[in-house]
Amino acid sequence: MTNLFDSFVRAVGTAFHPRMLMLTLLPFAIAGVTWLAIFWFGWEYAVAFVASALTRWSLSPHLYSLFGSIGLATAHAVVAPFVVVMLAIPLIVASVLVLIASIAMPVVLRHLGRGRFAALEKQRGGSWYGSLFHSLFVTIVCIVLTAATVPLWIVPPLFAVLPPLLWGWLSYRVMSYDALADHATSDERRTIVRKHRWSLLIMGICTGLLGSVPTFIWASSMIVIVLFPVVAVAAVWLYIFIFVFSALWFGHYCLHALQQLRHVTHAGQDAEPGGGVPRLPA
Repeated sequence: MTNLFDSFVRAVGTAFHPRMLMLTLLPFAIAGVTWLAIFWFGWEYAVAFVASALTRWSLSPHLYSLFGSIGLATAHAVVAPFVVVMLAIPLIVASVLVLIASIAMPVVLRHLGRGRFAALEKQRGGSWYGSLFHSLFVTIVCIVLTAATVPLWIVPPLFAVLPPLLWGWLSYRVMSYDALADHATSDERRTIVRKHRWSLLIMGICTGLLGSVPTFIWASSMIVIVLFPVVAVAAVWLYIFIFVFSALWFGHYCLHALQQLRHVTHAGQDAEPGGGVPRLPA
């Protein structure tokens, strides 16, 4: 728990380093242009498709009746855009996370490797391709889980609980691999993830909650939902900054855990019979 708080404080301080702030620009350019094009050409089609699907959903009349009973009879007009927003946000987050894992995380680790963890030996138990494959695999799993739980996203308070849990799990799985890919062996990485599973999950949920801040801003205003294609691009940078901070938090935590694991391992080897200084012949 001490390492959890210490790595958080260190990550906050490092996130505002000029090098880390500059690091957000390339993923922002890629993600911003891509999603602006998608929304520019596909927003109306997506809203129309969701609206058509909602008319065939058996629970829609009950949902609209509920809106009317609480004085929101006209709210049904924004249900389709709201669902599109809720579906788009996980996809935006997932794409940004993959960009951070493939572009920003190596830079973050080099930054940490030249500073606090300069003496930590690199065993290179992972690779760039391994990181990309791992990120894509867990992202697909997260998208499937998201799609399976979409009907629950319009039910309070689940819309405020499910996204942080899903994004937190995704962040935990992706970031823990990438943070240890350069320095740890495959066995060391698996040991650390297993031993620190709950702390890593807490970190993932916390970063998931941070990542949900733009979601609450968008969902709190009908005007913002209407302007979502434009607002989303501006919010991409906020997502990227949050994930760069997450990379720093996981980097500080995992590399420190690796230091401790190797210290304990070496101490145990030295304590074994014959592990100390060899005796000179009489």
